[in-house]
Amino acid sequence: MSIGTNWAGNLRYGAADIVRPRDRDELRRALEAPGPLRPLGSRHSFNTLADTTGTLIDLSAMPAVVEQTAPDAVRVAAGMRYGELGAELHRRGLALSNLASLPHISVAGAISTGTHGSGDATGSLATAVRAITLAGPDGERTLRRGDADFHGAVVSLGALGVMVELELDVEPTYDVAQTVHEGPAWDAILPELDRVTSLGTSVSIFSRWTDRDRADQLWVKNRVGGVALDEDLLARLGTVPATVQRHPILGSPAEACTPQLGEAGPWHGRLPHFRLEFTPSAGEELQSEYLVPRRDAVAAIEAIRGLADRIAPLLLVNEIRTVAADDLWLSSSYGEGAVGIHFTWRRDQPAVEALLPVIEEALPGTARPHWGKLSTLDAAEIRRRTPRWDDFAALVARTDPAGRFRNAHLERLGL
Repeated sequence: MSIGTNWAGNLRYGAADIVRPRDRDELRRALEAPGPLRPLGSRHSFNTLADTTGTLIDLSAMPAVVEQTAPDAVRVAAGMRYGELGAELHRRGLALSNLASLPHISVAGAISTGTHGSGDATGSLATAVRAITLAGPDGERTLRRGDADFHGAVVSLGALGVMVELELDVEPTYDVAQTVHEGPAWDAILPELDRVTSLGTSVSIFSRWTDRDRADQLWVKNRVGGVALDEDLLARLGTVPATVQRHPILGSPAEACTPQLGEAGPWHGRLPHFRLEFTPSAGEELQSEYLVPRRDAVAAIEAIRGLADRIAPLLLVNEIRTVAADDLWLSSSYGEGAVGIHFTWRRDQPAVEALLPVIEEALPGTARPHWGKLSTLDAAEIRRRTPRWDDFAALVARTDPAGRFRNAHLERLGL
């Protein structure tokens, strides 16, 4: 039986079986079956994190659940996609504080890998979690903020069981306006990086690195009624306002992207870069991302700038954005705010994997790879750069002593 591939098509799953439970009883029976188990989200990981030799558990057929549990909280089904959740929350007059670039990803998959959007004051999507229900062969358990294991159980790589439901922080719905500014100069960006990333609620710098002197675009998403754009800073950066809709990959059709040109609209239709009804990003691509503490961000960007000639031939686009600090053990912004350096590559995996060690060597020693994307960094080095790794490994050993949710990927990491 062929389970198929991940979203990008660069990985064919090696699982023996896949089950798509339609309710909690079917999920319980699936979890009681013998052999290795792994939860499967929207297949948006680019490495073997979600694979197994046993059974994949796909929650996409479970009922969609959105239930308000408090004025500022909702309970949601873990298998829902963020685009669907966002539309339903907005219909109820509610909102999340942030979203990732793609609304196509599942809530559980994004949270368990520490996926993020952008914003100096906004944490990863996992920081919205106030309670999490995990299912395993021995039944279900719910952890809440304040519980001893909570901070290790949210970004947990699927190693603690299958996320069934989550309770998320919400707020009243709001509107966002998005503007694009073309051709900012790197020599102007880097001395004022903190001011540049604070231009809006969410800020992204895009570059194909075909030009070492100028980035391609600066995208600014701002809550309506928030801080006004700093026009003086934009002038110092040497930008030109875009007068037509743009795609992050210059030259690609922009109808797949959320509305720009300052047109205000609901948060769930502006915070992502892409619209739910379109193929996101480039489709056939590979992705890598390294997150560095803000204190090392300029050095990291300069390192990438120095490799521009080697990076550009394989690159579709590089995105730079920020994530606020949190206290989740496996979060890439644990303890201090981070800057993400995200690469969307052409789908030439041998060439990309040959280049990644060069990039990893050039980046500061604090750079941490995104858990669901391509990296060649040594497992021992990843553990060294993850301050709470030993605590997480102990939590996994207590929660899943038989190793039912472990796979070769996690074993290589040392679990």
